[in-house]
Amino acid sequence: MTFAAVLADRLRREPGRPLVTFYDDETGERVELSVTTYANWVAKAGSLLVDELGLERGDTLRVDLPPHWLTPVFLGAAWSAGLVVTDADDPAAVVCGPDRLDRWAREAAERVVLACSLLPLGVRFAEPVPTGVHDVGVEIWSQPDAFVPWDPPGGDDGAVDLAGVRLTQQEMWEAAAAGTLVADGGRLLVTASPASPPDLATFTEPLAKGGSVVLVTRAGAERLEAIDVAEHATARFPA
Repeated sequence: MTFAAVLADRLRREPGRPLVTFYDDETGERVELSVTTYANWVAKAGSLLVDELGLERGDTLRVDLPPHWLTPVFLGAAWSAGLVVTDADDPAAVVCGPDRLDRWAREAAERVVLACSLLPLGVRFAEPVPTGVHDVGVEIWSQPDAFVPWDPPGGDDGAVDLAGVRLTQQEMWEAAAAGTLVADGGRLLVTASPASPPDLATFTEPLAKGGSVVLVTRAGAERLEAIDVAEHATARFPA
């Protein structure tokens, strides 16, 4: 039971179904990734991390991103390559947004630092990023739509090391299948980042259960209610 197997099953059964829908209510951005489109982005990100930047199975990746459609993309890329998602301050690599760029740019000589502008359509930063930092909006587009790691992870490989909790890929997906955040085939509206230690299941559960996730940021209570109705959400986190 690995991320690659879970995603492959979704691709076989319902490749065109929405998997990740993202709203930034401050900019008006709405992005929807079908299972197939999500898989393509994961492949591009995985190729960038492994083939371009040299990360290897067992290396650690910190996904220091807010609620955004690129957050589950980089989680999937990590797991497809056998990287361990961590919240440690000394990861082998980190992917961050503009609000954390100054903090991580100072460590670009010590670890791989990728930065996402979080602008609509996943475009590059308006200004050049600091020396040693990789602008995801520049480097990801040239990556292929398919990624096959030369050293693929198995169920016993580490998947997460967050808030002191360590799980293998097998353990993570077993927990997701048994979780209670969303019913099978359900649609979960989420205002937290799936990369934060307690909220990982907000993405893994919908993926494992044939459902989908609606990520919403910078929206007030009234707007959240409207999105909930428009997107036919069946559950919400936080409730």
